[in-house]
Amino acid sequence: MIIRYWAAARELAGRAKEELSLSAAIAEPELRKVIATRHPGLASYLDRMKLAINGEVTSGAAEIRPGDEVDVLPPVAGGASERVMLLAIRDTPLSLDEAFAAVAHPSAGGIAIFTGVVRDHADGEAVGRLDYEAHPTLATKELERVIGTVTRDFPDARIAAVHRVGQLAVGDLAVVVAASSAHRAEAFAACRAAIDRIKETVPIWKKEWSPEGNAHWVNLEE
Repeated sequence: MIIRYWAAARELAGRAKEELSLSAAIAEPELRKVIATRHPGLASYLDRMKLAINGEVTSGAAEIRPGDEVDVLPPVAGGASERVMLLAIRDTPLSLDEAFAAVAHPSAGGIAIFTGVVRDHADGEAVGRLDYEAHPTLATKELERVIGTVTRDFPDARIAAVHRVGQLAVGDLAVVVAASSAHRAEAFAACRAAIDRIKETVPIWKKEWSPEGNAHWVNLEE
């Protein structure tokens, strides 16, 4: 079995990947105990982290078999319908015009756009830059699932969502979400639901750096 550690989990474990020999299947709680024993620095945070088995996030009661691949996912700072016009995770600058154009159509009387921008402070402390890291496969799958739920909840809305990863400076766009509908109320509501759900579950992690070079992973500490 291969275990991969992401973002803060990688730093707490002191490694990005390791192999673990299993002679038989074990339950997820038992695997968590094994990981905690092998990596004491990670142990106190592990109950707040999700596991993905072979590319699927578990419900907490999965069975892990020899040969499985496990991802340890720190807490994060169904497929999309034809009304999902743009979904992407990129390491290049984002465009408001692109998001607007993706959802605009003749029947849209309202288009709402949310833009997340890197600010120069957080919790009363100065911020020099942010590093965003995304799981290479699960982030896109979860982004598709989340936006799919938004289109089901707001059946007249069209949605676009793009998130940036990598090193971002103060003033850079981190995420752009756009929603269009015949009326402004649904456009506003769909846009807000989309960004809120992205922030809740999509495995994209944020590392905050001070101008002096100190850093911490956002939402790792309660």
